[in-house]
Amino acid sequence: MSETKDLLVEIYEGIAVLTMNRPEVHNAISMSMRKMIGETLDAFNEDDDVRVLILTGAGKSFCAGVDLKERKGMSEKDVRKLRERGPVNQIKIINLYKPVIAAINGNALAGGLELALACDIRIAAENAVFGLPEIGLGIIPGGGGTQLLPILVGDAHAREMVLTGGRIDAKTAEHWGLVSRVVPTEELMKTAMSLASKMKDYSPIALKNAKKAVNRSREVGLMEGFIFEAQAYLACINTKDRVEALKAFAEKRKPVFTGD
Repeated sequence: MSETKDLLVEIYEGIAVLTMNRPEVHNAISMSMRKMIGETLDAFNEDDDVRVLILTGAGKSFCAGVDLKERKGMSEKDVRKLRERGPVNQIKIINLYKPVIAAINGNALAGGLELALACDIRIAAENAVFGLPEIGLGIIPGGGGTQLLPILVGDAHAREMVLTGGRIDAKTAEHWGLVSRVVPTEELMKTAMSLASKMKDYSPIALKNAKKAVNRSREVGLMEGFIFEAQAYLACINTKDRVEALKAFAEKRKPVFTGD
């Protein structure tokens, strides 16, 4: 994992905080930042010491999308090559073995919103604004927005956002189910850290299989989903973590999970 100024990475007792760090351009995603996010996700997927990730933005915005000035300088061939691979980092977030929390402050637009859509939990500050404005630029959301948004907010709301390019505020996002909660701006990271701290103490094996089962529900029918859920449950049975949980319950103490 390389280090760049575009992405700050901090680790607090099993919690990795990834901060998109281009506040002067509302954390617009440069190619350098895109690469760093991908490398960081890959590294932490294999790091047993990191249990939960938080993705946020520096300054007044979460992320305003791709860097349009940089994109303007790219050839059509380069843009096609980039887009033909699909939403690479969004897919990495979805398939990450660990929970990812989006702590959304200010603008979450275009590719920035699409990164948040891929996360497991989205928490918004009161000043958060959400939108997919690509239609106004003669394109469509290309980072998974047309696929992920309807799952979260339903077909009608998703079509309104995608086809009009309109923006919604934090309270509307909460009402529509785009975020799980809205908190005062100054409490955003505290809330995200609190949730992360709770999850990091659970069994990594259980968290991994719980996330896989929920992800699977997007892809298959109910009966097939039940079958996959049973398999994910059974994957947790023959583990030291489950034995520890039962022992801790009997001894009336907090379990200590090791991921074994």
